[in-house]
Amino acid sequence: MPGARPAIAAASPAKPAEPWWKFGHVWLVISGPAIVVVAGLVTAWIALSSPDPVVDADYYRKGIEINRTLAERSLSPAMHARNHAATPTDDLPVKPAAQAATRP
Repeated sequence: MPGARPAIAAASPAKPAEPWWKFGHVWLVISGPAIVVVAGLVTAWIALSSPDPVVDADYYRKGIEINRTLAERSLSPAMHARNHAATPTDDLPVKPAAQAATRP
C-alpha cells in the first residue's frame, strides 16, 4: 500500500528532551575552561597585590662588595687541590720548554 503509514506504538509515549544542564558531559566540557579562567584571575590578583621589590640603584657596588668579601676568604688552596685531583695527567697543559725538547 503506497499511502499506508507505519504503525506508531501507543504504549511508549515520546520522552520530552531534557535541558542541556542536566547532562554530565556538558559540565565536564565547561569545567576545564572555567577552572583556567578562575586560576588566571587568582594569579592576576596575587601579582597585583604583592609587587616584586625594586632592584637597588647601587646593585653594581653591592655586587663588587660581595666579591671582595668572598675573595677575603682564602679558599684557593682547597680549590687548587680539588681541581688538581680532578684533572687527569693527560689533560695537563704542556709547558713551552718541554714542548721544544720533545719535538724532533
